[in-house]
Amino acid sequence: MSNFIVGLTGGIASGKSEVSRRFEALGITVADADIAAREVVAIGSPALAAIAELFGAEVLQADGSLDRAYLRQRVFANPDERRALEAITHPAIRARVRGICEAASSPYAIAAIPLLTEAGGRPTYPWLNRILVVDAPEQVQHARLLNRDSIDAALAERMIQAQASRAQRLALADDVIVNDGHPDALQLHIDALDARYRKLAGASA
Repeated sequence: MSNFIVGLTGGIASGKSEVSRRFEALGITVADADIAAREVVAIGSPALAAIAELFGAEVLQADGSLDRAYLRQRVFANPDERRALEAITHPAIRARVRGICEAASSPYAIAAIPLLTEAGGRPTYPWLNRILVVDAPEQVQHARLLNRDSIDAALAERMIQAQASRAQRLALADDVIVNDGHPDALQLHIDALDARYRKLAGASA
């Protein structure tokens, strides 16, 4: 059981996935909120049943699975419906991520929560012992989005601006990794944090 949990967050194209992979390579359990979001609405889940009851059978595909494209289009056109959907899914996602972390056999666990700042920060996740923010300058995020997603500059800028600001994310941080592009520097940051978290987890055991 892991009783020391680190929340991992960061802006779009900051390198959160790469940081997660490197912690996993060190033997650390990572619970990804994006994966949990898909798992909690699987066929037969209480969350899927609640969504179908609220929005109607049209949100289900022929096989009984959630029609994500339809639901996404519908809720983003209606803020009240989006909040109603989030009231169903967000608690289930948080519980799933927390459960994975607490069941981990590694010395500590990481909860990868991309929208931690937007989702309410620490008050929404009181079980996080520390928050690690992966930070990158906006021009680096912009360049990565253009390269990764093959989109135009205007869309990349809108995607960045749609999220919390760097200042808002950094205000939550206990620890920061500046991921501006050098792989060796990134690994040095992760190795140092891994040693720190193992020590802190041992002290809190």
